[in-house]
Amino acid sequence: MYKQLAKSIREYKSVSIKAPVFVALESLMECMIPFLIATLVNEIKAGCSFETILLYGAGLLVLAGLCLLFGVLAGFMAATASSGFARNLRKDLFYRIQDFSFENIDKFSASSLVTRMTTDVTNVQNAYMMIIRAGIRCPMMLIFSFIMAFLMGGRMALIFLAVAPVLGFGLFFVIRKVMPIFRSVFQKYDNLNGSIQENIQGMRVVKSYVRQDFEKKKFEKAAQEVCADFTRAEKILAINNPLMQLCMYTVVAFVMSFGSYTIISSMGVDLDVGQLSALLTYGFQILSSLMMFSMVFVMITIATESAERIVEVLSENSTLTSPENGATQVKDGSVDFEDVSFKYSKHAERMALSNINLHIKSGETIGIIGGTGSSKSSLIQMISRLYDATEGVVKVGGRDVREYDLEALRDQVAVVLQKNVLFSGTIKENLRWGNPNATDEEMEEACKLACADEFIQRFPEKYDTYIEQGGSNVSGGQKQRLCIARALLKKPKILILDDSTSAVDTKTDALIRKGFAQFIPDTTKIIIAQRVASVEQADRIVVMDGGTISAVGTHEELLKTNQIYQEVYNSQNKVGDDDAR
Repeated sequence: MYKQLAKSIREYKSVSIKAPVFVALESLMECMIPFLIATLVNEIKAGCSFETILLYGAGLLVLAGLCLLFGVLAGFMAATASSGFARNLRKDLFYRIQDFSFENIDKFSASSLVTRMTTDVTNVQNAYMMIIRAGIRCPMMLIFSFIMAFLMGGRMALIFLAVAPVLGFGLFFVIRKVMPIFRSVFQKYDNLNGSIQENIQGMRVVKSYVRQDFEKKKFEKAAQEVCADFTRAEKILAINNPLMQLCMYTVVAFVMSFGSYTIISSMGVDLDVGQLSALLTYGFQILSSLMMFSMVFVMITIATESAERIVEVLSENSTLTSPENGATQVKDGSVDFEDVSFKYSKHAERMALSNINLHIKSGETIGIIGGTGSSKSSLIQMISRLYDATEGVVKVGGRDVREYDLEALRDQVAVVLQKNVLFSGTIKENLRWGNPNATDEEMEEACKLACADEFIQRFPEKYDTYIEQGGSNVSGGQKQRLCIARALLKKPKILILDDSTSAVDTKTDALIRKGFAQFIPDTTKIIIAQRVASVEQADRIVVMDGGTISAVGTHEELLKTNQIYQEVYNSQNKVGDDDAR
């Protein structure tokens, strides 16, 4: 785990090393100050001159100045190192997620991935800062202070070693108890973020069904579970501080009692006032360091679970990868399904698709129709390798899709999915997702083909109109047409429309299909639709039923031979007649 995390330090390795060095120097200066004060007290008691006092005073100022300088430098280096480490960690996580297949994302869930990139990375960042600063400072202070305390007080300093087992036992007990709690609390964090994400994305539905009170109760329950776990953990962690205080004041009482007795009984020979004051100061430094050390352990305990969750993502390999020296040229837009069966998970009990055999020629227009749950979308997602076939082979351009370089394959297959997504930015910026180098003329041509230019021209800013996140300031039909235009800019060999014209009227739908036939005749067009009108002009229509192909044929052939197609056609025409009346 630590080796995996260390890879994200990279260019911040230098400051990560410098921070502990400055911390060590700061600790050394801080431990020298009580020694110098003790010597000064003894000199004053012995009746030293004012010049001697000034000399010691100047020495104390130099030490204090150096202590401040090293402390500032250590803080700056630690902050730079931890912030940079967190930045690299988020970047590595994000890049890794970009390579994930849908199967990988389904394994973690979107809300869990968000929690890992935010809360978990912040916990690791805080722990890293504590480790390279407080985690170094505490042992250094312990070592330096104990050495100086032994020089000052001799065997009396052994009292500091006596309390170490008590503190060690306390720390062991705390860590053992809180680790399982933190392990469960982060899983509940995922559920909490999932509830928030689902609510915000579905806000229109929530308000439409007046379910705000239900959502509030669901959120309150998730938040209460997180709160309850953190409260349990904090109650256990709270034991740590009183235990430290008990040890600290026990040591102080011992040093004061036996130190005073030694001064009086030896007349200042074995121990003097200056040494006693230094011994007390070193005692506080030792116990304060131990207390801080325990806080570092607590922070590391919290961060360990976060680190494991981060490494789990960084170590996950995508289930879809490009082959070594994969093919980069797609010959044409032909598509072949040969004995293809597919299920979404290895543990799934049934296949989503079974025994699919379908051959599509380059340039053909293929319609796919079927009821909800007939796996129409699952079928086309294997063409661009969003998923891999569980059994059988899917070919594009006469070659198995698994032999292609993923980027090269997906560059030649444009998919307008059922859930259309626009990103915050101008219309031009959204269109250039299809082709970063597209000219204004090419964008306008694609939008005319998708029947989007007409409504864009009505906007005051036209193609520079700003689209809100998710395309919330345009209608569903406008969003679909912009997504189609974006796909057309790729100039693909295969264009897949997954129910992508469901939000446009039948006239516009017909115009889009007519434009495809005229302007991109060599592109293979696969249209998934619920409306028969959207696919009846296709070269062939595939009727899906329960994850299998029920029939393939033209509109006229299917009307005569396929019962499913007849039922769909008749029900839609009946609806049309009723509306007309």
